Amino acid sequence: MSSADKNLSVFSAENLPTISQHRFALIVAEWNTDVTEALFQGAYDTLLRYGAQPENLVRGNVPGSFELTTAALWYAQRADIDAVICLGCVIQGETKHNDYINHAVAQGLTNVSLKTGKPVIFGVLTPNTQQQALDRAGGIHGNKGDEAAITAIKMVGLKSELAKE
Repeated sequence: MSSADKNLSVFSAENLPTISQHRFALIVAEWNTDVTEALFQGAYDTLLRYGAQPENLVRGNVPGSFELTTAALWYAQRADIDAVICLGCVIQGETKHNDYINHAVAQGLTNVSLKTGKPVIFGVLTPNTQQQALDRAGGIHGNKGDEAAITAIKMVGLKSELAKE
């Protein structure tokens, strides 16, 4: 289902794990700040709502979405970080830069997750227009930051569950 047909802030909160002892890094791209700050606020508030402690939430800023990959690696390599949430926004614009950036970031974040064995969450919007971005950063389609936070919570829970077996 496309996000145009779904509110990104509506998700199942059943069986969420306890996260009060887990530490999350939230990495925020500074490009398209009005969008990425809204994504950050959605992710931050969602983590707190479901039990994260404010002192266990670490924020890192990067210039743009392309730099999320390197910062994700640095944070994921820290022993005290359980999951990394990457938040950015690459708008289509007049050139194909978004195709290259979005592909590189998606592939890079996947590689970081596989290399470190930690959840690295892709909370990057890839809209065609500024309005589509705003609609997905707290607008009519909810907030992708909420979805990214819930994904991190569920992945941390799954990893903890598997560690017990």
